[in-house]
Amino acid sequence: MELRVHNLTVSRGGVPLLEDVCFEVSSGQALILRGPNGLGKTTLLRTIAGLQPPTQGTIKAPEDALVYAAHADGIKATLTVRENLSFWAKIFAQDTLEQALIDFDLTELQSRMAGTLSAGQKRRLGLARLAVTGRKIWILDEPTVSLDRQSVMRFAGIIQSHLANGGIALLATHIDLGLDASAKLLDLTPFKAKPNLSHHKDEAFL
Repeated sequence: MELRVHNLTVSRGGVPLLEDVCFEVSSGQALILRGPNGLGKTTLLRTIAGLQPPTQGTIKAPEDALVYAAHADGIKATLTVRENLSFWAKIFAQDTLEQALIDFDLTELQSRMAGTLSAGQKRRLGLARLAVTGRKIWILDEPTVSLDRQSVMRFAGIIQSHLANGGIALLATHIDLGLDASAKLLDLTPFKAKPNLSHHKDEAFL
C-alpha cells in the first residue's frame, strides 16, 4: 500500500500556497511535514484528505484508506465519550471500540459527557476516532495539541503500533514523537508557491 503525491499544487482563497509537491509513503512508514506557520501544511493535508480539490497534480491512494484528524476534535458535546466513539465505529462498521478506549486512556471517562472533558481529554477522544475507522492511512494535523507529555508519549506509541501493522501516517507536527526508525521528514519550504506578479490579488484570507 502506498500514498503517492505528484506535482501537487494547493491553494487557499484562490491563492496558490504550495506547488509541485511530490512524495511517496509506503506501508509501515510515517512522513512528517515541516515548515513555518502559514506555509500551507494544513491546506496540503486537507487536499490530500479529499476535503478540497487540488489546483493541479495527482493524489493516489487505495480507495477508502484515508482518515483525517484536524485541529478540531470533531466530537459531540451532548454525547458521552462512549457514545461518540460508538457512532464512528458504527459508521465504519468496526468492532474496535473497547480497544480504542483502552489505548487512548478513556475507559474511566467513557460515561462522561464529552462537553465536560478537559481540552486534553477532548483531544484524546478526537484522536481515538482514528482507531475505530479501520483506515490504514492516517492524515494528522498537529495531533498533539492540548496533550500533556504522558499523552503525547502514549499517542506516539499508538502511531508506532499503527505503522507496525502496515499503516501509514502523514502528519504535520513540530513535536518530536520519537518515530525516527519509521519516519521521514519533508521540509515544505522549497515548495512555497512563487508570487504571481502578473495581477493583483485582493484576498481577505491567505
